[in-house]
Amino acid sequence: MGVTAYDALVNWDLSRSDVAATLRPGLALTWSADPAQKTVWTFRLRPGVTFHDGSAFTADAVVWNLDKLMRRDSPQYDQAQATQAATWTKSIARYSVADPMTVQIETPAPNANLPYDMASIFMSSPARWEEMSRDWAKVASRPSGTGPWVVTKVVPRERVEFARNASYWDPRRVPRCDRLTIIPMPDAVTRVAALLNGQVDWIEAPAPDTLAQLRQAKMQVILNPYPHVWPYLLSCLPDSPFRDVRVRKAMNLAIDRDGICTLLNKTAMPAKGMVPPGHPWFGTPSFDVRYDPAEARKLLAEAGYGPKNPCKATFLISTSGSGQMQPLPMNEAIKESLEEAGFAVTLQAMDWEALRARRRAGAAAPENKGGHALNNSLGTADPTAIIQVAGSKLVPPVGINWGHFRDAETDALCEAVAVAFDPAEQTALLAKLHTRIVDRALWCFVVHDLNPRGLSPRVKGFVQAQSWQQDLTTVDLI
Repeated sequence: MGVTAYDALVNWDLSRSDVAATLRPGLALTWSADPAQKTVWTFRLRPGVTFHDGSAFTADAVVWNLDKLMRRDSPQYDQAQATQAATWTKSIARYSVADPMTVQIETPAPNANLPYDMASIFMSSPARWEEMSRDWAKVASRPSGTGPWVVTKVVPRERVEFARNASYWDPRRVPRCDRLTIIPMPDAVTRVAALLNGQVDWIEAPAPDTLAQLRQAKMQVILNPYPHVWPYLLSCLPDSPFRDVRVRKAMNLAIDRDGICTLLNKTAMPAKGMVPPGHPWFGTPSFDVRYDPAEARKLLAEAGYGPKNPCKATFLISTSGSGQMQPLPMNEAIKESLEEAGFAVTLQAMDWEALRARRRAGAAAPENKGGHALNNSLGTADPTAIIQVAGSKLVPPVGINWGHFRDAETDALCEAVAVAFDPAEQTALLAKLHTRIVDRALWCFVVHDLNPRGLSPRVKGFVQAQSWQQDLTTVDLI
């Protein structure tokens, strides 16, 4: 919905499937930080852009949109949108209009990663809000962005209908189809049946055990890596066995990742870190994440565990959830592998939102007492995603260092990445940071999701980007 109806100042380049998605100009033509203090960013806006309601996109509209997320005393402030956007607005201290087509945004400290945050803050129309009696609930029925698709009808929990925006500001991304309908179908079996009977042309996340059926019916099954890893976040607190790096490495060595991928019908690939080998940020770790139960048992023995004294650990897991793939069978299979290597694992299952709350609270929170690992899939698309899980100052609620991991070299690299304004320098530092993260076994890395989709043979032109977001403008029906 985001990149379908809206744009941000900075957009993701979703035009290629063979490389990780990078940033490109969106509603801002250029952006740059002041060379001296490096805390004030100047965004020069794209001229001639209009919202779907015909009103002009200007610097005032940008400030209005930031006010709706950050200024509680502004008439357009909306708590629901503010909560959704909090991950990305927390890096903003102040903002202002420099001229009708220029906005300045100030960060509390030098932060080279602000453009990545701006890619997730979408611009909606102030004029539409006024038109709908300044009521966000009414705006939700007739939203107005600047994106390549215009929302024409919203039926809550049933469907959203779009029409192509023939006057979209980027001629290369004017949609090839006239209309688009998005239908929520929570159940994977229902989605597969809808594709097979021709009710829909496209489904997200078909169940792994239905892929053969889809291929036999001549449906397209599309797989591609994207910035997403399915790990266990490990507690390094005094009451956790994972405070010992040998135990963290043993867990990484005790899991049969190929078996997990087979369980998922090859809709995942084994993980050797937060990002896969070949990614510019992977680096050169000396610790090889692999299946080696003998080495796992050896490391556990060195840490004081054995057949009569297994390494006891409790894992917090979900029953389902966004990006969690098949968490119950996956965790059961992993539990079996770990116990063969000398662990004694207890699985504590809960619903997805409850698990997310436990993740946001951090391992030291009272509700997480007795929990030693948390299974939460996470994105790895931008430098901040790497920094916020590793820096010792970024424990919840500030960041996602759930387990209170602390390592001086990691902290120094996190700080260096955050202020590396040269892209090549930042990439080199990220490779060093990821190397350190793997070598210290910050997490137990399990698999990368391959983001399966099922498409009718009629669908042509889709490019599955290595991204959480996808571009539907290239899609055609033959």
